[in-house]
Order: sequence, then structure tokens, then C-alpha cells
Amino acid sequence: MENSHGDTDLVVLGAGPGGYAAAFRAADLGLRVTLVERYPTLGGVCLNVGCIPSKTLLHAAKVLDDAASFAAHGIRFGPPEIDLDALRAWKNEVVTGLANGLVGLAERRKVRVVQGIGTFTSPSELRVEHSDGNSRETISFAKAIIAVGSRPVRLKLLPDDPRVLDSTGALRLDAVPPRLLIVGGGIIGAEMATIYAALGSRVTIVEMLDRIVGEADPDLVRPLAKRLGERCEAILIGAKVESAAATDEAISVVIRDSDGESRTLQFDAVLVSVGRRPNGGDIGADAAGVAVDDAGFIRVDERLTTNVPHILAIGDVTGNPMLAHRAAHQGKVAAEIAAGKKVAFDARAIPAVAYTDPEIAWVGITEQQAKASGVAIDKGVFPWSASARALGVARSEGLSKLLFDRTTKRLIGAGIVGAHAGDLISELTLAIEMGADADDIGLTIHPHPTLSETVGMAADMVAGTVVDLYIRPKKTTPT
Repeated sequence: MENSHGDTDLVVLGAGPGGYAAAFRAADLGLRVTLVERYPTLGGVCLNVGCIPSKTLLHAAKVLDDAASFAAHGIRFGPPEIDLDALRAWKNEVVTGLANGLVGLAERRKVRVVQGIGTFTSPSELRVEHSDGNSRETISFAKAIIAVGSRPVRLKLLPDDPRVLDSTGALRLDAVPPRLLIVGGGIIGAEMATIYAALGSRVTIVEMLDRIVGEADPDLVRPLAKRLGERCEAILIGAKVESAAATDEAISVVIRDSDGESRTLQFDAVLVSVGRRPNGGDIGADAAGVAVDDAGFIRVDERLTTNVPHILAIGDVTGNPMLAHRAAHQGKVAAEIAAGKKVAFDARAIPAVAYTDPEIAWVGITEQQAKASGVAIDKGVFPWSASARALGVARSEGLSKLLFDRTTKRLIGAGIVGAHAGDLISELTLAIEMGADADDIGLTIHPHPTLSETVGMAADMVAGTVVDLYIRPKKTTPT
């Protein structure tokens, strides 16, 4: 059965963090909005099978690790009893509660929500195959925002077997495999290793690069690599999977290590975490005249406009970094553009966070990027071993690092590794946006004792005014 729905001012294809932000902001600006989503609930990949369930399980992992590690400080617990059904139910409860909240927000704004898979049939029409599988409808629109996100990359060399998982399958938490191989040691791989190692899996990570979380600077990754290395069966860097085969007993995997030697290992499950692929090629974009490159990306300008002036695109499908908060910010901007406002997406800095233990967060230019591009920097690093708060919570392995342009003196990059790094990075993102220098940050009074004051102390390292560490005083010219 096919129905034709009346005209809408704006159709938003995809209800992830970017899509629902765009739909809600557009409705607040007075547009008639239709929001199309393939998942049974709003929130997209992030809420349903990504950011939110992973962070929920990462918190559970942290509780387990904290309880075990505090034995060295005089508080000892018995072995934990993990009720996987209850843990899964709590994770699902968090997701459902947030999803229901989004439904309520859509209803209050009178955003029409259509559940199904949408594809363009012309530059002004979208056909939706309803989730019930029995009906479809065509939606005509004046403007559109594409927010269809991305999906995990699959490896063809791995067998088609239910024991071969992507991040979506891993977050269902159907079971805790005794032996787990994680292929790919980026942010998602490291987060999954943190979860499953805490739950009891013997985890092996295979990563082709020379370190895990290769996007971040080596000094930020080092504390995580050390802590995660103590909890995993093995972390094989500079290694790759050559082949794999499924047997009744296990997944047999041939791994070539950094020395070029190959060996065969047996695993109860394999989690593939080698990146994500944009969904731009799955929406009939050619029927709308929207250009999609071979990788599936849709290119946009600073006003988030595609090559078709009345169709915009946001989020993962527009390129890296594939981050939910980038998509959400773009979504609000795109809605304002669709409503006729003269605005543009002009973020100076977009923070990234690995919610591992310890967390790693960075923003702006990294130190390795600065060296590669020849940008002269002044660097301030404050080790958390000199932080009263870090010592008081038994997490002194961290550090806070600030990078200032040597010519302009302004902050252009920052990185933090340690507990709550993801929360601490926001101050430095704002500092980059505001064009702050070392004095601006160092002269801002941070509460004591906190982890946040390590940010001010890192700035003091550059300004030469730090008192919690000794550095050789800078020579001054007599007046």
C-alpha cells in the first residue's frame, strides 16, 4: 500500500544526534518538519547501538576495575558476581528512557516522525518503506537535510559467522566470550577491550599501527596502553589478521606479527573494529541530483549545502571526524540555514574522546600534526603525579598538555589523559574558540584540589609561573 503525504517544509532523513537536533531546531523556527528514521526509536546509531550503550557499559567496567584496584589501598572486595541479564536490562533501560524522551520532544514540537527507510525519488520527493514492511509513502518537501550517518566496516577475510561481531553486536551483550579477539585498536576497539576485559574476557587486540588509538599523540596513549596491557591477554601492534576460519569449537585466526611471523590462535568471538563507512550511497541520492563520492561521502560547503542548493547534509556522511557532537552542532546550524538564517558551520575545534580507562581527550592540532606541518609551538605539560587530586583518587598516571602557537601565543591544541579527561577537555575547546593564550588560562582561578587545575598548571608551565613543579626560571632582561 502506498500513500502520498502532503508537502512539508523540511524533511530530515535520519534521526541520530544530528538529525533530531536539526528537526527540533527547525520546528522551533516555525518550519513544518518530517523526520524519517530507520530504527524503531529515535536517536540513531549513537543512542541505540553506539555512544550511549557503550558508555553505560564502560561505567560498569570502571566500577569493576576501581573495586579491584583499590585492594592496594586497603579496601578489598570479594570476587564480583556479574548478572549479565540485569546488566543488559539496565543498559537497555538507559537507552529506552532517552529514546522516549526524544519522542516526547518531537511530539511537543509537532515534528512528524516516520519510521522506515527513506530514498530519494526526485529532487523534491522522498519515498519511505515503512518499518512494518507492508506500506510505503511518498513525502514531497521544499528542503531536505541528509543525516544518514555511517555503518561499521566489514572485513571480507573473516567468515560469515554469528561469533564474528561488529560494535553493534558487541553492545548487545549477549554473552561474555572467554577468548575475544578485537581487530582494530582505535577508539572503539580500545573501548570494547576496556568493557570486555573488565567483564572477564581474555582480550587480544590486533592493531596495524605502531600503537592503539593512533589518532592521539603517543604521550597521551602511553598510560592507557600500560593499563590496558595489564588487563588484556595481549596487545599486538604492527600486526594484522591474514585469514580466519570457523569451526564448531572456535574461530581460528592467522595473525602476522610485527616481525612478519604468522601464528594461528583460537578465539570464542571476534570483534571487528576497523572503522566506519558513510551511508551516502544507500539513499538514492542520484535521483535527487546529490553528488556522492566513491566512498559514500557527500561533500558540503560551509553552509552545509550539497551541490543541490535546497538539500543539505550533516554528520558522518559529510566526512571526518565522525563524532556525534559534531553532527549535533551541524544539525542546529543546518536547521537555521533551512529557515533562511545567514549562518555557517565554523567550528575552530572539535574535541575527540576515548572513553577508556584512563580516558584520552584531545582538541585542535595534535603535537604530531604540528611537527609534520612545521608549526612552531610552545608546549606546556603538567604531570598528574604532581596533582593533589589525582594522587588522592589513586590515578596519578595522567597528564595535561597544552600547545600554543609560538607566533600568535594562542592555544591551538590540547590533550589530556586521565580520569574524566572527556569532561576536562571542554574548557580547552572553549579556550581555542576564544583565542586564549597561556596567561588567559593560567590566570583563570581553578578550584583546588581538582583535576581541572592541571589545565591551569600546564598553562603556567608555558608562562613560566608554575609553582607546583620546579622549572628553571626564564631569563629576563633588566629594566
